[in-house]
Amino acid sequence: MKRVLASLLAFGLVAGPIAATIGAAPAEAQRRSDQGEARKEMRAGNILTSREIENRVLPSMRGAEYLGFDYDRTAMAYRLKFIRDGRVLYVDVDARTGRILRRSR
Repeated sequence: MKRVLASLLAFGLVAGPIAATIGAAPAEAQRRSDQGEARKEMRAGNILTSREIENRVLPSMRGAEYLGFDYDRTAMAYRLKFIRDGRVLYVDVDARTGRILRRSR
């Protein structure tokens, strides 16, 4: 049974509580925690919503495919991920102000 679960985890077919109970997904647990913190901060009016951030950044990234975002609760920043010409690009944005902090090249 453990071998089957390990195989499924390796291929990303099992996540959530099962993965957490066998210790295979600490990064996933941290990301879920950060997402929960982002929701809490948005409800409190402390940070902009992901949609507001996307509306500010996406128009400046023409020609790049948007892959999604992560929220870093420690930095109170969003990291938007794009791909253009086979290169992954990141745009870090202050979640409180919407100001672009840095862009990868």
